[in-house]
Amino acid sequence: MSTDNFTPVRGGVTAPAGFLAAGLHAGIKSGPHLDLALIVSEREGPVAGLFTTSRVAAAPVVLDRLHLRRGLGRAIVANSGNANASTGKAGMRHAVEMAASVAKGLRAPLHSVFVGSTGVIGRPLSIGAIKRAIPRLIGKLRRAGGAEAARAILTTDTRAKEAAMQARVGGRLITIGGMAKGAGMIHPDMATMLAYLTTDAAISRAALQQALRAAVAESFNCITIDGDTSPNDSVLCLANGMAGNKPLKTGSAGYRVFQRMLAAVCRTLALEICRDGEGVTKVVRVVVTGARSDVEAGRVARTVGTSTLVKTALFGADANWGRIIAAAGRSGASVDLARLELSFDREPILKRGTPLGKGAERKISAIVRRKEFTITLDLRLGSGRAQVWTTDLSYEYVRINASYRT
Repeated sequence: MSTDNFTPVRGGVTAPAGFLAAGLHAGIKSGPHLDLALIVSEREGPVAGLFTTSRVAAAPVVLDRLHLRRGLGRAIVANSGNANASTGKAGMRHAVEMAASVAKGLRAPLHSVFVGSTGVIGRPLSIGAIKRAIPRLIGKLRRAGGAEAARAILTTDTRAKEAAMQARVGGRLITIGGMAKGAGMIHPDMATMLAYLTTDAAISRAALQQALRAAVAESFNCITIDGDTSPNDSVLCLANGMAGNKPLKTGSAGYRVFQRMLAAVCRTLALEICRDGEGVTKVVRVVVTGARSDVEAGRVARTVGTSTLVKTALFGADANWGRIIAAAGRSGASVDLARLELSFDREPILKRGTPLGKGAERKISAIVRRKEFTITLDLRLGSGRAQVWTTDLSYEYVRINASYRT
C-alpha cells in the first residue's frame, strides 16, 4: 500500500477517535496570543517518544523521558513563550507541577501526563499563571479544539501546522493525526521541534515506538533550516485503541501500513515546518544517490543542505552549483569528482565531473528561481541513497534572530 492510498482528513490531533484538545491564553506571552495547549485521550494507552540529543535538555524533556519508561500516556500539556530550559531545580519542579495539575484535573496518573515547553531559554516559567489556567483549559476540551491547540504552541511560526490521515487496516478505519511547531532551530538531529501525534489504532507499545522512530528518520530528521537544535525538541505519539482493530504488532502487514501512514503524516508536518521557516523563500529537496552506503549519502546530503554558502545562493537565486560540489567534497564521504553528476529538477549541469556549459547554466538559473525544486547529486560509487529538505537563508532570518528576545 502506498501513501497515495491514505485519505487526508481534517482535525489534526483530534481526528482520531477518542481525542480532545484545547488551547488558550494563560498569560505566558504578552497580548492575546494563545500560549497553553492540551491534548487528551479518553483512554490511557501506549505512548512513544523521541527527544533532543542535546546534553542541556530542558526540564520537560527530562520529565517526559522518565514518564516514558512507564509506557502509558493519557495527555500532553505544552506551553509556548517560555522554554523552561536552563532554569535549574525550579524548572524541573515547574514541569512536574504542570503535569500534576493536569493529572489532578483529569483524575489520571501523573506518569500518563507529558509536558512540552518552547520559547526563550533561561527565564523562569510562569507556573502560577499556568496552574491557574489548567482548570479552564480542561473545561475547554472538545473534538474541535485541535486547531486551537496547534496555534497555542507556536513561537516564531506564522501559521499552525496540522495533518491527519486515514486508512483501513484489518477491516477497521484507523486514523493518525498530528500537529507541530517549528520555524527556527531546525536540523536533522532528533528531534528538531515539538511534534505531537495521536492515533486510535490498537498497537503494542514496542511497535508504536519502532514505527515512530522509523517515521521520524524519514521526515523530521530529514529537514534543516539553520543547523541548530533545541534543548526542548520532542516528538510524542499517543495511541488509545479506539479504532477497535486487532492490536498491531511489529512485522505484521497491518503494522507496515500503519508505519507508512505515520511517516506520511510526519512528512507532511516536516515540510510545513520548512515552508514556514524563519525568513524562508525557498524549500529545496537535496537527493544524493550512488554513494558507497546510505550513511555516506546522508553525510553528503546534510553537508549540502546545511552549507551557509549553498543556502545564501538559494536565496539569491544564484545557480552557483560549485558550492554544492564543494560541500559534497568536504562531507567526509567518498567522492570522486570524475564520476560526479549533478542536476536541478532533472536538468543536468555536471556529467562525470564535467560542466555542461552556458546553455545548461541558463536552464538551471530559471529553476533556482522557483519556490520549490530538487537538487540531485549522483556520486556513482554505489547504491547508497539519502535525502534532506533544506531552505534558503535570507536577510529576514537574520533580522528575526538578531532580535528574538526583544
